[in-house]
Amino acid sequence: MIRSLPAAVLAPCAWLGPEVAQQSHWRFSLQDEDIVELQTAASRCLDLNQDIRAISRAAFSLPRLQSRLQALHRHLLHGPGFALIRSLPVGEWSTQLSAAVFYGIGTHLGNPRPQNASGHLLGHVVDMGLKADDPNVRIYQTHERQSFHTDSCDIVGLLCLQQARSGGDSALVSSNTIYNWMRRDHPELALALFDPIATDRRGEVAVGQKPFFEIPVFNWYRGLMSSIYQRQYIDSAQRFAQAMRLSPLHVQALDCFDALANDSRLHFLMRLAPGDMQFVHNHTLLHDRTAFEDYSDRSRKRHLLRLWLSSAHARPLPTVFAQRYGSLTPGERGGVTVPQAQWHAPLMPKSSHD
Repeated sequence: MIRSLPAAVLAPCAWLGPEVAQQSHWRFSLQDEDIVELQTAASRCLDLNQDIRAISRAAFSLPRLQSRLQALHRHLLHGPGFALIRSLPVGEWSTQLSAAVFYGIGTHLGNPRPQNASGHLLGHVVDMGLKADDPNVRIYQTHERQSFHTDSCDIVGLLCLQQARSGGDSALVSSNTIYNWMRRDHPELALALFDPIATDRRGEVAVGQKPFFEIPVFNWYRGLMSSIYQRQYIDSAQRFAQAMRLSPLHVQALDCFDALANDSRLHFLMRLAPGDMQFVHNHTLLHDRTAFEDYSDRSRKRHLLRLWLSSAHARPLPTVFAQRYGSLTPGERGGVTVPQAQWHAPLMPKSSHD
């Protein structure tokens, strides 16, 4: 157990939201020639196999875009940790073609990993009419605010197919900046978040696993600070008698972490328009989604596609992450533990337990 605080993180991933929001380095635009190249690559793959999961980096050849995607990959892992790519003509394409293009781009950044107990490699972020207070429901299946959190992968990608009637903005904050501020102003609280805090698996439990994992919020390993966090799931893990009890100091530390994540001096918001793709480095950033109001017409409901990606060039992670990530090998880690034979990429939204 850590007994003294590591140094403050001085790296491009430790930024302030209002400042970085005004910068342009994280915005990437697609030219007409890029769109043609992506459509051609996706159509070629679909002609060979209609299953999106069959798309590989080698098959999804992008002679024009490859070098830019390599630069974007470095930007995610070693730079500010997020990027926005605008914009695919999803209104003109079928869902299958849009998904194939998104999945193909994802393979140039990492290997897709299963996002739920059903083995979905292609996730659908939609309101399923469920409630977040159900301990077996993942919050992305609701219209409620998600709150700042990380996902169980190296890189998470989103493609907006349709916006909500109102709300549903994406928010980003640097977890390294949160650490720096807690270290400076509340060192005793920062130290408490190096304890192995229980986080609820929300019913997605593989054979031999506990119904929760115990990974510190802050993890200092090989000179890098990596964070894993989902406050609602930390709180709901307390329903298990065998989970470590949160002390008053832990609760105070988690409240401080939340307050900083929600501080307008640290985070910023962006609105994803149809065709926009957002990619986020999970180990140095947290992401959030504001609550939203949807259209009553089912065909117009808010709908985003999601990828969880494991990068072969990702940072090393401490052994404790194996509780959640399974393998710690870059390119092979992360996601929900599901036999590979059950992995698939559904084109329509399904419950994680369908």
